[in-house]
Amino acid sequence: MKRRRCSDPIEKPRGADYPFKWAWGLALFLLFLACSRAYGDVGVVLNESLDTSVEWFTDSGHTAVYFSRICAESPVRLRPCRPGEEGSVMSTYENLGEDQRYGWNIVPLGVYVYGVRDARNRPVFGTEKIKSLLEDSYRNQSLADYCSGQNCRASKKAEWRYMVGAGMTRSMYIFVVRTTPQQDIELIEKFNSLPNQNHFNGMTHNCADFVKGVVDTYFPHAAHRDVINDFGMTSPKAVARTFTHYALSHPELKFYVLHFSQLPGTIRRSTETRNGIEMLYRSKILLVPMVIYADYELPMVAAAHVLTARFNPEHEFEHHPAVEVEPTSLASNGANSVANAGDFQTLHPVEMQDREEILGTNQEWEDYRQEFEDILQQALREEVIPNRRALRHYFEYLDRSGKAYADGRGALWLELTVGGKSERVGVSMDSILALGSDSQLAFALQLARVDQVLRSPRHRRESMMEFKEDWAMLESARDRYSEPAGSMTTSHSPVTQPSGAAGGAD
Repeated sequence: MKRRRCSDPIEKPRGADYPFKWAWGLALFLLFLACSRAYGDVGVVLNESLDTSVEWFTDSGHTAVYFSRICAESPVRLRPCRPGEEGSVMSTYENLGEDQRYGWNIVPLGVYVYGVRDARNRPVFGTEKIKSLLEDSYRNQSLADYCSGQNCRASKKAEWRYMVGAGMTRSMYIFVVRTTPQQDIELIEKFNSLPNQNHFNGMTHNCADFVKGVVDTYFPHAAHRDVINDFGMTSPKAVARTFTHYALSHPELKFYVLHFSQLPGTIRRSTETRNGIEMLYRSKILLVPMVIYADYELPMVAAAHVLTARFNPEHEFEHHPAVEVEPTSLASNGANSVANAGDFQTLHPVEMQDREEILGTNQEWEDYRQEFEDILQQALREEVIPNRRALRHYFEYLDRSGKAYADGRGALWLELTVGGKSERVGVSMDSILALGSDSQLAFALQLARVDQVLRSPRHRRESMMEFKEDWAMLESARDRYSEPAGSMTTSHSPVTQPSGAAGGAD
């Protein structure tokens, strides 16, 4: 994947022992040397909290491990990445739901974030229907030998599903440092030689303990638990915080942070992660009892957190930003560039000097909001959408009315009935502006996506570079809609009023 970051050197190549026989290690080492990347990366993935299971109460979130140069030979076995592969994410869960009680799975980075291997097919917006479609596709293609039972195939509680399209359900940060080929070889040998068995325990062997163990294979004692603020347990936020502190104290590791914002859509927005003490003094449920019964202890608890555990992932991203997409060419080249954007296999790291190019300035974001207002007013006049409220509910309208499917190339589509006529609209990056995608539906869909991004708070929105890709697609969708009637690429269908969005144009 193409990575841009500030404060990078002029060149940024990408990329307990359990050894195998020396010949196997030598073969791996030679394979790494044959790759174009002299260095790889390892990162701690910090996923925001979901409103499900124990996370509803603790807001602890989830954590996993990112590798730039280690890939999946299978979901339960590691290998070196081949040229053009984007890396992977490895994680443990209480119950992956597979035929055996595996302790961990590994998936390509694109599958983990977007639900697809080819970034051109990544969805434009997220719904439970689209995520389920991508989960089933991944299960058929990659999990067939590990997920044959009815519970694994059909149950929504099988936690392998959390590793497919996680970016639809929550935002995530990845705190990344450089690794050497030998370190990656040792990691592969260790995990391929150990039994992959599930020993998950929320108190002593949870997802954060797993990630801490992986990171310690590379850099001993780089991540550790926070005994005071997490009551003796290991939390995802503590691992991310301590790993970040370790990386910042070792400049040679070339620390940087990636941020993948939750995809716009109908799925409930994720929330910021918390450690144990944060959960106590920020919890609406526990605040009143603590004030009544622990009024003396509460200030001490808050002080302990301020002095020992303050950590803001968004601030770390803003100070050490990087992005995994390269949308700048899209803004100048229009629809043709958009249609071919995001191919992991053709992207290579480049130098980045200006932090604001990634993050955008407040004035730049405000300028886009004003320009969007002009485009929106034009769309309202042309009755692309009936009113602003309909735009805010447009994702729900598509989700309720449409049936999601993937074509032979893996591109995503929705079929729906509009004004008594069957229509379809592309809902992935490579299909939204494709031949056969209804131009009015596509324009309205991109309006809804850009509107949600511009209304999102800073820590929930995508980077400025990613947004420029959205903006280029919006302009291309508007131009395509405005093509003369009868054009082969244009079909105009009335957009019906979403329920609950009645009223005239605002």
